[in-house]
Amino acid sequence: MKTKTRWIKYILTFGVVLFVFHSTIFSAPDEGMWTFDNPPLKLLNDRYNFIPTQEWLDHVRLSSVRFNNGGSGSFVSPTGLVLTNHHVALDQLQKVSTSQKDYVQDGFYAATPAEEMKCPDLELNVLMSLENVTDRVFSVIKKGMSDQEIYAARKAEIAKIEKESLEKTTLRSDVVPLYDGGEYWLYRYKKYTEVRLVFAPEVQIAFYGGDPDNFTFPRYDLDMAIFRVYEDGKPVVSTQYLKWNSKGAADGDLVFVSGNPGYTARLNTMAEIEKDRDYTYPLILKILKRRLEVLKRYAALGPEQARQASNMIFYYENSVKALTGEYNGLLDKNLIAKKQKEETDFQTRVNSKPEWKSEFGGVWNTIAEIQKKHSENMTKIRYRAIRGSQFAQLALDIVRYVTEIQKPDGKRLEGFHDSQLESLRYDLLSPAPIYLQLEETMFADALRESLEQLGPDDPFVKTILGTRTPEEAAKDLFTGTKLADPKVRKALIEGGEKVVDESTDPLIAMAQKVDPILRELRKWIEDHLDSQMKIAGEKLGKARFAIYGKSVNPDATFTLRLSYGAVKGYPMNGTIAPSKTTFYGLYDRASSFDMKQPFNLPARYLERKEKLDLSTPLNFVCSCDIIGGNSGSPVINRDGELVGLIFDGNIESLVGNFIYSDETNRAVAVHSAAMIEALRKLYDAGKLADELEGKSK
Repeated sequence: MKTKTRWIKYILTFGVVLFVFHSTIFSAPDEGMWTFDNPPLKLLNDRYNFIPTQEWLDHVRLSSVRFNNGGSGSFVSPTGLVLTNHHVALDQLQKVSTSQKDYVQDGFYAATPAEEMKCPDLELNVLMSLENVTDRVFSVIKKGMSDQEIYAARKAEIAKIEKESLEKTTLRSDVVPLYDGGEYWLYRYKKYTEVRLVFAPEVQIAFYGGDPDNFTFPRYDLDMAIFRVYEDGKPVVSTQYLKWNSKGAADGDLVFVSGNPGYTARLNTMAEIEKDRDYTYPLILKILKRRLEVLKRYAALGPEQARQASNMIFYYENSVKALTGEYNGLLDKNLIAKKQKEETDFQTRVNSKPEWKSEFGGVWNTIAEIQKKHSENMTKIRYRAIRGSQFAQLALDIVRYVTEIQKPDGKRLEGFHDSQLESLRYDLLSPAPIYLQLEETMFADALRESLEQLGPDDPFVKTILGTRTPEEAAKDLFTGTKLADPKVRKALIEGGEKVVDESTDPLIAMAQKVDPILRELRKWIEDHLDSQMKIAGEKLGKARFAIYGKSVNPDATFTLRLSYGAVKGYPMNGTIAPSKTTFYGLYDRASSFDMKQPFNLPARYLERKEKLDLSTPLNFVCSCDIIGGNSGSPVINRDGELVGLIFDGNIESLVGNFIYSDETNRAVAVHSAAMIEALRKLYDAGKLADELEGKSK
């Protein structure tokens, strides 16, 4: 499924209340994004007569990679090669491109190690271990504490656990809430930041068919990219990697997907679903469509502006289409009826025992009250925020950094704990280019949007604008800023509060003025939404454990999950979609549209067509359960070999955020045979293909 980057996830949650997920009752046969501590062994045995060993599970886990910018991948060679999607790599391709050389449009291949291109700010994570720390997190909760006190105590203890783990192991350490906060797990990651680009095809073939074909099947995309991971200037020795199976997946095969799905809302209460349907999704789509219009106007100014905006246009178009599918699902009366039945059945079971009813029976009303409060304040929460500008956000992060690091770890804002500082500094000091004209344009429109929604007397709006128009304010802020230089940012961070206070940079000055306003809003959210929702979620988590145990997997949290299914077609538009497509189909689709965009082909595909075996499978579908964040996930067979690469879901799967259907939900993948065929015969990358297939000398 196409990646939702961090800024899209921010929009989805409004930077505020994380969706709190609850229990469900019914599961489709192949449904599930399972944690590696609780794999669905019985389901796999009953349905596919296969039980993965612990060795198999460990091998897959340690071969899997999380792209910290919002995607997944896997090690595919003993010399550090990592495979993911082109659209996961798009962010880095954009950052290494210039007005003279556009690697997004033209593609890239490093035929020798010396030609491999260093990525400016990419962080990869490998999950090394998992530890249940639920008892320790809950141990700080004392009788008589208010919701706010419980929230603060838990937050402090989680920060302490993460810091202790980081100091003990040097591994990135994240405490992850699962099962509505019914469990807390410590995930330890090996972190890699020395990453180099090895191969990426042209965007025209990686995203073939453009927005019209997005989230559809049949598909004909070579949505792949390959990086190499280094440590101390040398390629890492990957002792755990997925061996390449060039025969790939065939119809009916059992396959697995190991990746990092971003979030799902399948266990939401009806109150949350109704809030999303009536308030959240309409507002998000309105915002995204407006942003897209601004970007397209900017891109129309010239070729260089179009290049600068192309990455963001792709993600906004992708998000609009994905979220429209999710929203349409919420408008489906059948979906709503099913979700209502699940909730009613759950409530009936809770009320069947007096002790359960006493402890958990009132939680649905509590959540409904919180959702009502959230809906009433959604406009203020959404628009009273720094939006539309990476520069402006950098300024705010720098201002907060020098303040937060002086506080005890447990009392800091989220994102500024000791265990998070290394990754935060890596982002703040990125040498990647930031385009001032684009930043100014986007920030001006974001300010105008806030002005329209909040009014001129809102303290946030008034503080930034004063007597200026949004366009005048943005011009003033961006004309004088020096934050484009990473050395300036570094000097501010290392200089501390004194240097930041003395800074004359207009964006820093702006951030200092609005930070108290944003902190006040943040405090209100924690007191009135986050803390109360966390307590209510934990109650439902406990109720679910009491009734269902761990027979149902937790909702997605952008952490490593394993899903399973079969390669198979599905009913579509009164006919049947096949389980695979081939290069024959690619050329037929191009010809059917007379080679017009977005169905035209890169030149090499026309010039070298005769070299290809056109019967080679190109894309295929399987019933594995995926969602945004799974982009770049490997598709793996029973033997733990790579047979494909996830890059999307079909249009029927867009409601998978809320519900899964084994009949029509399909994950769409690039076939392993297609990648080798293209590398050898289209890109003169036989050496790279040899390394992937284990034929290198």
